[in-house]
This record gives sequence, C-alpha cells and structure tokens, in this order.
Amino acid sequence: MKYLATANIHLLVCRLVAVGLLAAPLFGQNAPSAETDPVEARFEMLETRIKQLEAELAALKGRDAEPPEEPEPAPQQAALAPPAPAPQPAAAAQPAVERPLPMAEVIPTDATRPSREYSTETRMPVSGYMDYHFNKPEGDPAVADFHRFVLLFGHSFSDRIQFWSELELEHAFVEGGAPSGELELEQAYLDFLIKPWLNFRSGIMLAPVGLINERHEPPTFYGVERPLVDTVILPTTWFEPGAGIFGDLGGGFVYKAYMMAPLNASLFNAEDGIRDGRQKAFESIAQNPALTGRLEYHGMPGLSLGGSFWTGKSGFATPGINPRVNVFEFDGRFSVSRFDFRGEWANVSLDQTELLNSLLQRTSGVNPNIAERMRGFYAEGAYHLLPLRQRYDLVAFSRYENFDTQNRMARGFLPLKQFDRDAFVTGLTFFPEPDVALKFDYTVLRNQSRFVKARDGVNLGIGWWF
Repeated sequence: MKYLATANIHLLVCRLVAVGLLAAPLFGQNAPSAETDPVEARFEMLETRIKQLEAELAALKGRDAEPPEEPEPAPQQAALAPPAPAPQPAAAAQPAVERPLPMAEVIPTDATRPSREYSTETRMPVSGYMDYHFNKPEGDPAVADFHRFVLLFGHSFSDRIQFWSELELEHAFVEGGAPSGELELEQAYLDFLIKPWLNFRSGIMLAPVGLINERHEPPTFYGVERPLVDTVILPTTWFEPGAGIFGDLGGGFVYKAYMMAPLNASLFNAEDGIRDGRQKAFESIAQNPALTGRLEYHGMPGLSLGGSFWTGKSGFATPGINPRVNVFEFDGRFSVSRFDFRGEWANVSLDQTELLNSLLQRTSGVNPNIAERMRGFYAEGAYHLLPLRQRYDLVAFSRYENFDTQNRMARGFLPLKQFDRDAFVTGLTFFPEPDVALKFDYTVLRNQSRFVKARDGVNLGIGWWF
C-alpha cells in the first residue's frame, strides 16, 4: 500500500510540472477575457485542474502516512510459513481485571455537524455469556435449566468517557406475579478515565468483593456451579448503585474503592446469611451508604492475590436498630506448568444481632436466627491433562469448601447445625475453544446436623462467552 501511494504521488507531481510548462507561455500576455479568447478560457481550465491535482496530492500524502498494511502471502509462501503457536489453555490464562468489551469501528464524521469533525467516538459491539445446566440432586428429579443468558453492551464516547452495561435473564422465563426467572440490570455505569492511577466510575456496579463476583463468566472457573462460598457467604452476584474511583498503582497493584447502597438487614436469615439483603438497584435506599474496596496484586507471572472489604449500616428497614455489616475477604490464584491452584477465605460479621432477631421475630412470628459471624473458605487444585500446546484443553479439578452461616451466635441463641456445611466438588472441564467450557462434576455435601441430611448431586453444564 505504501509503495502504491508513493508512485501515485510521483505521477501527480509529474502531471503538475507538465501543466505548469503548458501554461508558462500564457503568462505575461495581455490576453482578452475568457469570453472572447479561447486561450484565456484554456488557462482558467488548467488553473482549475491544478487545484484538483493539488487536493488529490494532499489526500495521497495523508494515506501514505498511515501504517502500511501487511501484504497477503502468496500461496507458495503461505505453504512454507511456520504454523501459528497454539493458544494457551483457557484455565491457565485468567484475566486480572474484568473482561472488557472489544472496540469496534469509529463513527464516521457527520458533515452536517461540525462539532463531530474530529470525533473519536467509538461504537461497541454486543458481548455476553451464557450457561446451561443439568442438575440431579440426590432424591430429587433431574432439572434442565438455561441458567443465565447475559448480554453486555458498551459505548465509547471518547478515549476518556466509556459506558458499560450487563443485562441478565435467569432461568429463561419471566412472568409477573408468578414464580419464574429474573431479568436484572446488573451493570450500567460510566467510566471517566483521568490517569492510569485515578479514574472515576458511577452507576450500577458490581461490588468489588471476592474472587467470583466480578469474574463470574462460566469459562473462568471450574465446576458447573459457582463456588458455594461465593454464593452463600459472599452473595454473588452482588450489585448496587454507587460511585467511586479505580486505577493502576504500578508495580502490579490495582485497586477499586466505591460508595454503594447498603444491605437490608430485615431480610437476613440463618440459611443464606446476608444474601437476601441485596437491594439489587431496585429503588435502592441509599441512607447510610456502604464503603467497599479491593486491592489486587499481579506483579509475578502466574500469581494473583487479592483482598476486599465491605462495611456499612444496614438498618433502614428495622426501626430503632441499625446493625453494621463488615465483610472481609482474601483470595489467591497461582498457575505453574500444568497446575492451577486457587483459594479464598471470607468472613462476615454483624452487630446488634440479638436485637435484630428479637425485632424480626416479633414482626414476622419466625425467629430468623441471624448469626453474629458467618465464615467460609475453599481450596482448589486443577491439572491440565492434555499437552499445553494443544488447541483443546481438558482439566481435572477438585475443590473443598466449608461455609457456615451460624459460625457464632449472639447470647441466648443457638446455632442451627445444618447450616455449618462442607462440600467436596470433583470433576472435569473440557475447552474445545478457550471461551467455551463443557463441564461435569460430582458434589458431595455434608453438614454438622444429626437430623438434617445434606444431599449429593451430579451436575453437567455448558458455558461460553464472546
């Protein structure tokens, strides 16, 4: 492309010189007007043509300044070219930050709007992820469920102002006034990019708490279902309206710090802890907003470490009682050769639970038995069974989890032992493509109760993102 443009420039220069030589004898003569003298008319025509050629020359110079395109190899060269390296296994290359939507074409300049003449506005395509599950709990019928259908939309107004969103349909069907799935707007925010270390974000956002809440696309974790610690102790998916800052501090450290709508303590319970207290951005009460943040380290190959917190008063629906919720979490991931390891520890603490339980029992007639402390952790190991340079990837994994929503009770309340639970999850994940995962696992559930038996289960699933 570069050589063609250069040849065109030389050709136009020669044409300009020739036009100048033809027009030279006309200078200095006292010719009559163009209406009566054909020579003068010819001169004006040549002058117009010179201007056109100059414009074409300027356009070719601009095209020549663009990066040259790589020429397509000839068939003989293509046959001799070495093969491209195989992609890395999907599980070994997990993203350090949220998966961004890919950039698309630049919006063409609108000639009728001069303010857009130098616009860098960029349209963003649709992205998304989906997962389909087949679950067979012990003693119950098998269930086939298209669990999640998620579309992500974005737009870049400029290099410094970007919009992101996530719309999720759960369980395939939504009907008002009847048990059905859910349609949720999980993300919808604007980013204002200022410096690498300081940027501003506002809208509906994911709480930066835990390993899974911000990275929950199916190919990013092993097992059909998300880890139970990230479902019961940390209420993934956790999203609320808010605002905050984020950035890259250098040296492998990145951070996020937000102010978000609080939890609703009137909906806490013994089995699921704080999970039902999420307001989910539905006319969220913003009284006593919560503070949350996360710090991650990615400074060593194969190693990622993170820690996060959430703290805020949650009693806007419990008159006279305003319990504070504190969440602390630590996690790590490490990959070396064929091995992947990950682990997480999470702790939730509440105050005024004695008063909160008494109030909710008086108003509902049922004691929710909310604990002062809830705690969970898990450790997981995985091994890539196929050679690392294969296009496909097959991973065997095993994970142990403990999650206890009755870890410590207020004075006068006894823990419900069936909610002190353990899970052993073992299975295989096959990646025909890095962004497509076919999953199988067998889950063994146990609890500390002598009367309530936990049920094991077989799970199959397909998940993908694009």
